[in-house]
Amino acid sequence: MTKRTAAKHKIDRRMGENIWGRPKSPVNRREYGPGQHGQRRKAKLSDFGIQLRAKQKLKGYYGDLTEKQFRRIFAEAERLKGDTGEKLVGLLERRLDALIYRAKFVPTIFSARQFINHGHILVNGKKVNIASYRVNEGDKIEVKERSKQIPLVLEAVALAERDVPEYVTVDHAKMSAQFVRIPAVSDVPYPVIMEPNLVVEFYAKN
Repeated sequence: MTKRTAAKHKIDRRMGENIWGRPKSPVNRREYGPGQHGQRRKAKLSDFGIQLRAKQKLKGYYGDLTEKQFRRIFAEAERLKGDTGEKLVGLLERRLDALIYRAKFVPTIFSARQFINHGHILVNGKKVNIASYRVNEGDKIEVKERSKQIPLVLEAVALAERDVPEYVTVDHAKMSAQFVRIPAVSDVPYPVIMEPNLVVEFYAKN
């Protein structure tokens, strides 16, 4: 098992939930946590523990962002008018890696980052190789012509385990997508319950 796959599965097991809804998630087979003490009875979580878990789950879902990256996005969400939890999810969904994952150009959020880093994606006709690049409403994203037949892309398009959300329009024949609008939390097709309001509470106290 590769290091990245192992890390991804460890997040699932640590949370005790299949956070990406993947059929190969080890949580589908083993509901206990990873490591030597994973099968111990779980202690009841404190308020802090519940908030921390909500943050780790959201942070992990978007490719296990570093704390520094996640905190920077949160600080930006706080400065925007409106509900901070909603703004946080809106900013996360505007990341280029999240968008090509939503468009089903790649099978996982981790492969999305690698796919962008390797220069396979164009935004409004220009190559962008930064996974955290922030897309705007109306931006057109496409897979470069010579990258359209990569097996990873063909596998992702055929995946039945998730659908493309309404805030992204996709043409899989041309391998192009458009970011229509910034979604609300209720629009985002998370396979598990995400609680950005608890993330806001966590950072308010810590």
